[in-house]
Amino acid sequence: MAINILGYVAAFLTTVAFVPQVYKALKTKNTADISLYMYICFIAGLTAWMIYGIFEKVPAIILANSVTLSLAAVILTYKIIHVIKGEKP
Repeated sequence: MAINILGYVAAFLTTVAFVPQVYKALKTKNTADISLYMYICFIAGLTAWMIYGIFEKVPAIILANSVTLSLAAVILTYKIIHVIKGEKP
Protein backbone atom coordinates (compact mmCIF):
# COMPACT_ATOMS: atom_id res chain seq x y z
CA MET A 1 0.00 0.00 0.00
CA ALA A 2 2.74 2.50 0.94
CA ILE A 3 4.59 1.77 -2.30
CA ASN A 4 1.44 2.69 -4.25
CA ILE A 5 1.24 5.99 -2.41
CA LEU A 6 4.90 6.61 -3.25
CA GLY A 7 4.10 5.91 -6.91
CA TYR A 8 1.27 8.43 -6.93
CA VAL A 9 3.39 11.06 -5.15
CA ALA A 10 6.20 10.55 -7.69
CA ALA A 11 3.71 10.71 -10.56
CA PHE A 12 2.18 13.91 -9.19
CA LEU A 13 5.52 15.64 -8.68
CA THR A 14 6.97 14.77 -12.08
CA THR A 15 3.76 15.81 -13.80
CA VAL A 16 3.35 19.09 -11.91
CA ALA A 17 6.95 19.96 -12.77
CA PHE A 18 5.82 20.60 -16.36
CA VAL A 19 3.06 23.07 -15.54
CA PRO A 20 5.37 26.14 -15.19
CA GLN A 21 7.01 25.40 -18.55
CA VAL A 22 3.66 25.08 -20.31
CA TYR A 23 2.39 28.23 -18.61
CA LYS A 24 5.49 30.17 -19.66
CA ALA A 25 5.31 28.92 -23.26
CA LEU A 26 1.62 29.83 -23.50
CA LYS A 27 2.10 33.21 -21.84
CA THR A 28 5.18 34.34 -23.75
CA LYS A 29 4.58 32.34 -26.94
CA ASN A 30 8.35 31.85 -26.96
CA THR A 31 9.99 28.45 -27.34
CA ALA A 32 13.40 29.57 -28.62
CA ASP A 33 15.25 28.02 -25.68
CA ILE A 34 13.41 24.70 -25.90
CA SER A 35 15.00 21.83 -27.80
CA LEU A 36 12.77 20.39 -30.51
CA TYR A 37 14.68 17.11 -30.58
CA MET A 38 14.56 16.73 -26.81
CA TYR A 39 10.78 17.12 -26.79
CA ILE A 40 10.35 14.64 -29.64
CA CYS A 41 12.41 12.07 -27.72
CA PHE A 42 10.67 12.95 -24.46
CA ILE A 43 7.21 12.46 -25.96
CA ALA A 44 8.29 9.13 -27.45
CA GLY A 45 9.47 8.07 -23.99
CA LEU A 46 6.26 9.21 -22.32
CA THR A 47 4.25 7.30 -24.88
CA ALA A 48 6.30 4.16 -24.25
CA TRP A 49 5.85 4.53 -20.48
CA MET A 50 2.12 5.04 -20.90
CA ILE A 51 1.83 1.90 -23.05
CA TYR A 52 3.91 0.00 -20.49
CA GLY A 53 1.60 1.21 -17.71
CA ILE A 54 -1.45 0.10 -19.66
CA PHE A 55 -0.07 -3.39 -20.27
CA GLU A 56 1.14 -3.74 -16.68
CA LYS A 57 -2.07 -2.15 -15.32
CA VAL A 58 -0.28 0.45 -13.19
CA PRO A 59 -2.64 3.43 -12.74
CA ALA A 60 0.06 5.82 -11.43
CA ILE A 61 2.20 5.29 -14.53
CA ILE A 62 -0.78 5.58 -16.87
CA LEU A 63 -2.12 8.74 -15.24
CA ALA A 64 1.19 10.55 -14.83
CA ASN A 65 2.41 9.83 -18.33
CA SER A 66 -0.95 10.68 -19.92
CA VAL A 67 -1.07 14.08 -18.24
CA THR A 68 2.63 14.82 -18.82
CA LEU A 69 2.26 13.71 -22.45
CA SER A 70 -0.57 16.21 -22.87
CA LEU A 71 1.48 19.03 -21.33
CA ALA A 72 4.57 18.17 -23.37
CA ALA A 73 2.45 17.99 -26.54
CA VAL A 74 1.37 21.61 -25.99
CA ILE A 75 4.99 22.72 -25.80
CA LEU A 76 6.00 20.58 -28.78
CA THR A 77 3.14 22.00 -30.84
CA TYR A 78 4.22 25.56 -30.05
CA LYS A 79 7.82 24.66 -30.86
CA ILE A 80 6.89 23.12 -34.23
CA ILE A 81 4.80 26.18 -35.11
CA HIS A 82 7.76 28.43 -34.32
CA VAL A 83 10.14 26.25 -36.34
CA ILE A 84 7.78 26.40 -39.32
CA LYS A 85 7.75 30.19 -38.96
CA GLY A 86 11.53 30.26 -39.17
CA GLU A 87 12.79 29.88 -35.61
CA LYS A 88 15.85 27.63 -35.40
CA PRO A 89 15.24 24.30 -33.65
